[in-house]
Amino acid sequence: MEKEPKLKQDISVEKWNQTSHDFVLPGPFPPNPAGLLLLLLILFVFLLASVGNSAMIRLLRRARLHAPMYLLLSQLSLMDLVCTSATVPKTAFDLLSGQRSISFLGCAGQSFFFLTMACSEGQLLASMAYDRFVAICHPLHCPVRVSKRVCVKVIAASWALGSTNSLAHTVYALRLPSCRSRAIDHFFCDVAMLPLACTDTWACEYMVFVSTSLFLLPFLGITAPYGRVLFAVFHMRSREGRKKAFATRCTHLTVVTFYYAPFVYTYLRPRSLRSPAEDKILAVFYTILTPMLNPIIYSLRNEEVLGPWPGCLGALFP
Repeated sequence: MEKEPKLKQDISVEKWNQTSHDFVLPGPFPPNPAGLLLLLLILFVFLLASVGNSAMIRLLRRARLHAPMYLLLSQLSLMDLVCTSATVPKTAFDLLSGQRSISFLGCAGQSFFFLTMACSEGQLLASMAYDRFVAICHPLHCPVRVSKRVCVKVIAASWALGSTNSLAHTVYALRLPSCRSRAIDHFFCDVAMLPLACTDTWACEYMVFVSTSLFLLPFLGITAPYGRVLFAVFHMRSREGRKKAFATRCTHLTVVTFYYAPFVYTYLRPRSLRSPAEDKILAVFYTILTPMLNPIIYSLRNEEVLGPWPGCLGALFP
């Protein structure tokens, strides 16, 4: 008699899975007090990331910092803002309301925006590293190599390549026929939906592997210029200047590593070696923590950016 209600529930869930086009997102935390506490912590970090990146965009516009570096920095803040806004609010709403479903179009939009920001941000970080390399090692070439016109082209290329790559993955993954279950074992839609497919997904997995491998190229484009910069900093005559510059570049590299390492580790592994629980933990780094740290790291050690902060925060919270 005890098995009958469970059997009826399983039948109803199976019937819903067969008739509904929605997906189910179990979320990163269980619906208990401990999960609620972790959710509040994530929401606090999300609030810091949203306020920090919004303030950074507003600050760079109000302070009239028109150097190419600040143009790139404003785009980085915009990408971080879109990335966190595409994933965290839905997760919080699902856990607080008990509604774990997401529509087909909602899943497609979430996957598209997340993958676009992930790919575009990698290219943008490489461009920022190159800008610092030219500014320190070849300052006389700065107006030509990293002019505002060049930065606009780089930004446009980053958005274009990111959105094209994202569109290809999203459309291909969502066109795969799903089996009875439509529960995605993640807290947002991305290629984690591949295990739901009834057909062989080797082609899509190969595309993910190739894209992630190409995603490493901007990381090499970041480490190479920063390595040259650190070498130049090491030979600076001023001990105080050398110490300050070294700390700043090492901090930038640390944040970039926090972003790249979990992402690459997650998507370069074969599906057979991946754990959904581990993927959720790693995703917190590149979807929430790094967007929170970027405005802090890139402003606290820059007097031109740090100076107008109080006035900008006052404008956001009058």
